[in-house]
Amino acid sequence: MSIKIYDLAGADPARRFSPYCWRTHMALKHKHLEFEAIPWRFTDKEVIAFSGQGLVPVIVDGETTVADSWAIAEYLEEAYPGKPSLFDGAAGKREARFLKHWAETILHPAVSRMIIKDIYDRIDPKDQAYFRESREKRFGKPLEEVVRDREAVRADFQKSLAPARNVLKEQPFLCGEAPSYGDYVVFGMFAWARNTSPFELVPADDAVALWRDRMLGLFDGYAATFPAA
Repeated sequence: MSIKIYDLAGADPARRFSPYCWRTHMALKHKHLEFEAIPWRFTDKEVIAFSGQGLVPVIVDGETTVADSWAIAEYLEEAYPGKPSLFDGAAGKREARFLKHWAETILHPAVSRMIIKDIYDRIDPKDQAYFRESREKRFGKPLEEVVRDREAVRADFQKSLAPARNVLKEQPFLCGEAPSYGDYVVFGMFAWARNTSPFELVPADDAVALWRDRMLGLFDGYAATFPAA
């Protein structure tokens, strides 16, 4: 029996765009595990009520239910020790944890300010009122005003990528010669942007963009098969 993942989708059910769900997609592919990705929308809270909370990703593996992308990664690592490791040991897990916090506190807020209106335009109409109200409350202004200065935000965002850019000039992946969970954490943000917005975050010749393209090519181009905006 394959694992089920409840996964955020847009109006087009093929448009899967949560950065956190993308971490889990890539972790499952890395582990060579079969899974079914079930489209879920922001207002479908009752669909995942069985998990005891209201956010995705949620996975169901037989009798086991796990929510939260980091908790899912830990579960997969423990439940499937014979499959390729997501962390390659304790040091790799600490590295991934740092990348998780860097992405969530520095990178995600900047990307939100650049693509939030584009996300709104691509989500299911039943979600739009909830999305606009909740995000405008978070930002303190209309979505249209949030993205008004996104060119300036992009310039600062590109500067904030300097640590990753310098690492990627020396090795093909953030975590070394091969990708591991830390790469999937940061890649989830780029998949989120790619699948919801035509606004380019980094120039095509940037070392980070070249790494993103390598990530899109992993697992027989799995991530690249999903529709881009």
